[in-house]
Amino acid sequence: MGYSHFPSIATPTMIISILFALIISLYYLLRKPKVSRRSPPEAGGAWPIVGHLPLLAGSQPVHITLGHMADKYGPIFTVRMGVYKTIVISGSEIAKERYTTNDRAFGNRAKAMALEVMGYNYAVFGFSNYGPYWRRLRKIATQELLSNHRVQMFSHVRESVVRSAIRDVHELWVKNNKGEVKLEMKKWFAEIALNMVFKIMVGKRFVGAGETGGTTSGGDDHEGDIGDQCRKAIEGFFKMLGAIVVSDGIPYLRWFDFGGYEKAMKKTAKELDQVLVEWLEEHKRKRSIDDQQRDLMSVMLSILDDDVTEEFSSYDADTIIKATCLSFILGGTDSSATTLTWALTLLLNNPLALKKAQQELDEQIGRERQVKESDIKNLVYLQAILKETLRLYPGFPFHQESAEDCILGGYYIPAGTRLLVNTSKLHRDPKVWSDPNEFRPERFLTTHQNLDLRGQNFEFIPFGSGRRICPGISFSLAIMQLTLAVLLHEFDIKTTSDQPVDMSIAPGITSLKALPLDVLLTPRLPNRVYQI
Repeated sequence: MGYSHFPSIATPTMIISILFALIISLYYLLRKPKVSRRSPPEAGGAWPIVGHLPLLAGSQPVHITLGHMADKYGPIFTVRMGVYKTIVISGSEIAKERYTTNDRAFGNRAKAMALEVMGYNYAVFGFSNYGPYWRRLRKIATQELLSNHRVQMFSHVRESVVRSAIRDVHELWVKNNKGEVKLEMKKWFAEIALNMVFKIMVGKRFVGAGETGGTTSGGDDHEGDIGDQCRKAIEGFFKMLGAIVVSDGIPYLRWFDFGGYEKAMKKTAKELDQVLVEWLEEHKRKRSIDDQQRDLMSVMLSILDDDVTEEFSSYDADTIIKATCLSFILGGTDSSATTLTWALTLLLNNPLALKKAQQELDEQIGRERQVKESDIKNLVYLQAILKETLRLYPGFPFHQESAEDCILGGYYIPAGTRLLVNTSKLHRDPKVWSDPNEFRPERFLTTHQNLDLRGQNFEFIPFGSGRRICPGISFSLAIMQLTLAVLLHEFDIKTTSDQPVDMSIAPGITSLKALPLDVLLTPRLPNRVYQI
């Protein structure tokens, strides 16, 4: 009898115990967020509704403005870009936490009109969110298109394109009665990179209307026009990609198209698409004739082969191929040309470094032959020059967006928060780099010789890090190292005014040089070398 009555006696006690436990649990649950849910400090100067957009759209490049904010608010702080809160990171320790512990949380790209309109509605895998589509395209890119083996396969293409460009300059020097040749180097570098990418991607080579007076090799005027059209469209792409677009921060204003950006983006997208469609249709026609053609567009066609799986359900095969080729064009041309332009600018303003680079080339190569890709491994100072250039002038990264709540730098970051790693500021941290604003390639041969640029050392991440690190590192380095080595080896270079080069950076979300880089070139090798 006593046992049968036990539940009725114990039930009130159990209820009281459970309620007490719930009260204690709620107390700690409500108490903890007061510590863990604190947000990073917000920069001052925000306007109502538009936030910090007016400050970021000023005459200074965005990364410099954000760098000044970091000096005041620390290595992690918040700005408001219209209606979106954006976390800005400027320190290597917090960057490490972002790219390791929280790498998956920040796997998404923030939405932007440029990425939608000009990137095939986010089909360009570098612009797409983390998920099955991105993982599949990333795998194709790293294994089939941009692997070290594939990069090595095309070394002869890179050597051929650079030698042809050098030959054109030498011929112009002869036509000038062996006087100095004047070149605008950003355009010259861009045309070399574009020719390399076109040849590897679609088996064609184009030369735009550059000062070298070059002509299309193995093509016709129509192909030359396509190359020049594509180059101009790419320039427009990056110009608009670097613009501060109001509707990216305040989406409901997109209908007004302030500044005419959407109209201009649609025009650029159409121009690029016309080129890609023509190449794609040509490759489809040739498949039945030449099954051995193995440029990258052919590889993409054979991989997809009109069999779009569930991973690609949002896009058809043609869109995926065009978007992937566009990604290859964008990643292999403008960024390489920009870095080479800054490298040469830095060398012209540091003549001792320029002299040291040419001495290394003379010692390793001599003056009786041209540089080959196989020589690059021995050109340690040249490699240090490019590393130092990438430290001082890294590309500006895309905004990311958190897909889930996380803790970063001790602060609570809710899902949907945007994040930006200010690589330029991070690369100039005086706690890591002595005289951080000075051009000193020697640091990568001494104090920082073990730093890797492939995302493993978070004080130096010019190509990013984590799962969204740039997949084209090897390809980009191959272009830049060979082009710079051949140029410095075969020509003496000086400015047109014998004055230091202006180092001003163009405003916006870019690291582009504000003014053209005009130089004078004179051959430094025997004439017969240029005819090889």
